[in-house]
Amino acid sequence: MTKPQIVGFPARLARYSRILGMSVALAACGDSNQYAAPPPPKVTVATPVERPISHYFDATGNTAAVNSVDLVARVQGFVQAISYTDGALVKKDTSLFTIEPEPYKLKVDAAKASVLSAQAALTQAQAEYQRQADLVGKQVSTQANYDKALAQRDSAQGDLQSAQANEQQAEINLGYTNVTAPFDGVVSARQVSIGQLVGASTPPTVLATIVQLNPIWVNFNASERDVQQVRAILASRGETTAALIGFPVEVGLQNEDGYPHQGKLDYVAPTVDPSTGTLAARAILENADRSLLPGYFVRVRIASRPRPMLLVPNVALGSDQGGAYVLVVNQQNVVEQRQVEAGQVVEDLRVIENGLGKDDRVVVGGIMRAIPGQKVDAEQRSLAAAH
Repeated sequence: MTKPQIVGFPARLARYSRILGMSVALAACGDSNQYAAPPPPKVTVATPVERPISHYFDATGNTAAVNSVDLVARVQGFVQAISYTDGALVKKDTSLFTIEPEPYKLKVDAAKASVLSAQAALTQAQAEYQRQADLVGKQVSTQANYDKALAQRDSAQGDLQSAQANEQQAEINLGYTNVTAPFDGVVSARQVSIGQLVGASTPPTVLATIVQLNPIWVNFNASERDVQQVRAILASRGETTAALIGFPVEVGLQNEDGYPHQGKLDYVAPTVDPSTGTLAARAILENADRSLLPGYFVRVRIASRPRPMLLVPNVALGSDQGGAYVLVVNQQNVVEQRQVEAGQVVEDLRVIENGLGKDDRVVVGGIMRAIPGQKVDAEQRSLAAAH
């Protein structure tokens, strides 16, 4: 008996082989397309550099003359001489104006003659008084004569003192005829002419103005916040505002680079002006070359005593509605956004007042790749070596 044949077996076997091959191929294809997470982005980090930094108080002020005086005619008379050139720098006691002195010399002579007459009258009265005193002692004269002689002696003494005072006043008035410089300074253009009558009006006639230019003052104001900060620092050292007197002050004109003029703080007001919320202060500067003139607007800077501060590259700082911040990489290499209080710029570094520790790793390179909350591949760099 003939065995039945399995019809189509080779075809089915071939089909099964193709399906198995496709399955293996698909499995192999699935292994090669499995998802792999990308590596963390590379960033550069650095710890803050520590340096002794001076804080600066900056303000705008104006210069003012230490002394500025109107020279006036203190006696009446005609201007006899003008002994200076308009705008000249003169020394103290230099003669500037002469008001006719002759009438006042005559008054001095008359006053001296009155003194001599009063001295003679006193000498006679003193002799009469002594004589009456001797006679009364011998009981030869009366007490009335003695009292009269005593009164005449005292009256003569009073007359002499009055004559001497008149002489002094006459000498003073004579001195007023020579108007001199009360201090070293620059004298303005004259306001009178030779031959002009001065001193006959009220107020007195202004002859000219003299201004002292060396030294010179610089007046400026500090805000209430700055005052409180300075007082807090002083209190921590056990000092008062009196310790500020003599503190170095730097000054620069609006068209100058930096602060080329050096001076010292010489006055701090005892109270804050409630209308402006500011405290008035003043510095005094040497001005031998007269580069500063009264009335200039100037830039004022006062540096505090240096103290250690942390600095980071200025490019590492960002800002948002919360203020300034830096990106910090923690121990797990995760980026954190840290709010900081930024201070002044020193070269290309920025002082960090608060919010950062000296061991914090700050992102200084690849900042755009550093996203808060994500891991990064941090490469350490030394700021101290770079600066």
